Amino acid sequence: VQLVESGGGSVQPGGSLRLSCAASGFTDGDWSMGWFRQAPGKEREAVACINIRFNQLYYVDSVKGRFTISINDAKNTLYLQMNDLKPADTAVYVCAADRLYGSSCLGAIMYDNWGPGKQVTVSS
Repeated sequence: VQLVESGGGSVQPGGSLRLSCAASGFTDGDWSMGWFRQAPGKEREAVACINIRFNQLYYVDSVKGRFTISINDAKNTLYLQMNDLKPADTAVYVCAADRLYGSSCLGAIMYDNWGPGKQVTVSS
């Protein structure tokens, strides 16, 4: 599985950004994809994930109502729309994919396939 993120960048607090993750190499099975982030000196943390077949979406509390995870009809590009961004959202954002069910897709340890990541900086 190959994953490549695009988008991100710098924005002022309250602004919006969108991340994309192009995916290839999926084989048969129930795949989930997720967005994770890691700020300097902090552990990698989940942001949101999706079970692709059933379109089940999961978010961590800190981004609910602000971030939206989605996938295109071809099931090969994952998106993360980020609105009302806060300085605390500053991090490297990484997409991941693996055969997972339900809310287990929020667990970083569950994934073997990761993209290289994209920097998101929220600052005035």
